This record gives sequence, structure tokens and C-alpha cells, in this order.
Amino acid sequence: MWEYSEKVKDYFFNPKNSGVLEDADGVGDVGAISCGDALRLMIKVEPVSQVITEAKFQTFGCGSAIASSSALTELIIGKTIEQAMQISNQDIADFLGGLPPEKMHCSVMGYEALQAAVANYRGEEWVDDHEEGALICKCFGVDEGMIERTIRANTLTAVEEITNFTKAGGSCATCAEGIEAVLERVNAQMVEEGILATQEAFVPGAVPVLAKPKKVVVKPTESKAPLTTLQKIRLIEETIEAIRPSLQRDGGDCELIDVEGNRVIVKLTGACVGCHLSGATIEGVQARLVEAVGVPLLVIPAAPVH
Repeated sequence: MWEYSEKVKDYFFNPKNSGVLEDADGVGDVGAISCGDALRLMIKVEPVSQVITEAKFQTFGCGSAIASSSALTELIIGKTIEQAMQISNQDIADFLGGLPPEKMHCSVMGYEALQAAVANYRGEEWVDDHEEGALICKCFGVDEGMIERTIRANTLTAVEEITNFTKAGGSCATCAEGIEAVLERVNAQMVEEGILATQEAFVPGAVPVLAKPKKVVVKPTESKAPLTTLQKIRLIEETIEAIRPSLQRDGGDCELIDVEGNRVIVKLTGACVGCHLSGATIEGVQARLVEAVGVPLLVIPAAPVH
């Protein structure tokens, strides 16, 4: 289970600037629903000052994808196009108080959506049709160009990091050798350019040396007496009650049906029924419950009654 910062959870349950921006000046689409994550970023730009006056997003993905998209809009509103283009995926993660390493690809998706939206505003063609170089990861459609950009932008030196940032290799893993080859080549170039120490560069089969301290969201630990079953159920009820207002604002709702051991059965209603983000909603509810109860829980949507 991922450990999320309070800001990530807030931006997931109370996303800023979600929805459609009518008459947008620039639109950027990245990802694909078939890959599990997709983001559309829409911006309005004041033509003389080049200031981004409005930004909205639509995201299909997990809670951290929604939080990253929302954070991105907050970061770029009020900035000029040139200033916005200086924002990196790490800036998005930092704005949220950090992301779990395995979810850094959500910040990369936000960064690429911004590049695509600005290119669209400028009437340019943004080159991210996954045809840059060889297609490395067929499962998630990640090409060599995207991997190389992400390695350089984030000083990556391990295959696991590339999976965390791009999802490449995160499914069948048959592309592991291809990822290693790109990482070895790009790290060698970075050493030659003086931007990476030789001992930090990736060498196949060698024990990796981390190039920099990794940002980890640390959850404070404290010893607590185990909850009784009644206490656990009451805590689950209270947590779901605290979540419901944010869902109700969007016309949805969530109802606790039953608790069976560590399985929490809930029923989504209203606008949540059939919503393409219902999976992310379940994931977010589960994250909140795990944090509140302090034990692993599995949230399961109740089967519809016909």
C-alpha cells in the first residue's frame, strides 16, 4: 500500500480545476485509457502577456494521477507560457509534498500534458506519439525517446526507477533488457557530459549506487494497542462519513455495506455509478481507511443488485 502525503489526499478528494474548459486556447492529451492513465489538460492564455489565466483537467487514473493533474493546474495558473514550461515533473511532486516512488509516473504525465498543451496553443505538433525511436514497452506504449527524456530530467540510474517514472516494464517485463540498454547508453552519455558521476552510472549486473537521496513520504510510526472489531468498524464508518461530502459535491456518494475481516464492502451511488473514475475513487477510499485504521484493508465495491 502506498503512503501518500496529506496534500496528495486533499488534492485527490478535493481536486482543484477539474472539468472541461470551454474555448480552451491549448489542449494537451497524454496517456491512454488502455494503459490505465490518461490526462487532458486545457489552458486559456492571455494573448498579449502570454499569461495562463485558466487551466482545467480531466484525468482517468489513480488518486495520485488526479492529485498530480490538479497540482499542475495550480502551478501554471498565473504564470507566463515561458515560466510554465520551466516546471518539471519533480516540481509537481514537490508541490504535493512528495509522491511514492512507484507513483512518480503521474507527475511525468502531468509534465508531458503541459508540453502538449503549450505546443497545441502555439500551433506546433508535440512529438510524443510514442514513435521516438524503438518502442521499448509494448504493454504501456513507452518508446525510447520518452525513457531517455525521463532518465535525463530525473537523473535516473536504476531500471526500477524507470518503471516508477514511466511504467515501462511494469507489466510483463519482457522489455527489461531494452530498458537496461537505454539506461546504460544514456547514463554513459551523462557521465561524458559531466552531469553524472561514473560510479553512479548504471552497469548491468552491478549493485546500483543511488545518484541522489530519494524522496520518500515517511509515515510517522507509533505503537498503538490493536483495535477491537467494534472499534475498527466504527473507525471505518467515521472515515467514510468524512469522505462522503467530497463525493456528494460531484453528485456521487459512498455507503458502507459490510466489514468482513479486512475486507470493506462499499456501495457507490449517484454519479459514481458508471463513472470512469470509480476505480480511482475506490483506491482513494481504501487509502484513507488504511491510514485511519492502521492495518491493511481491501475495499471492494458491492455487486450491483438486479
